[in-house]
Amino acid sequence: MSHEELVKEAFKAMENAYAPYSNYHVGACALCKDGTLFYGANIENASYGGTNCAERSAVFAAYSRGYRKDDIEALAIVSDGKRIGYPCGICRQVLSELLNQKMPIVLSNGQETLVTDMEELFPFQFSSEDLD
Repeated sequence: MSHEELVKEAFKAMENAYAPYSNYHVGACALCKDGTLFYGANIENASYGGTNCAERSAVFAAYSRGYRKDDIEALAIVSDGKRIGYPCGICRQVLSELLNQKMPIVLSNGQETLVTDMEELFPFQFSSEDLD
């Protein structure tokens, strides 16, 4: 699947976003090596801390079905913002452990698209190696 097709799938996921507080809608789609797609949308909560981001939703869905970092081939994250939306700090921390560092992460707002990876998005990561 091309990056463009994966972005289209992420925009489909964005249709399910629940964002009554920020009105900022995000969708994500994780592509696994066997062709399986996992979708996520941001789901807000009045407490804000109970909110879950689209990219975590998609990756958590894959993990919940038994897939792991070596099974995930690419991740697309899209938003309806004026500029490309980047993962928040919590998402960067979570994704740094659950995704391979060089795996493509495709970011788009429908006008612009950027392909990056976790090494670029989150240098100097805190990881399990820091806990030894």
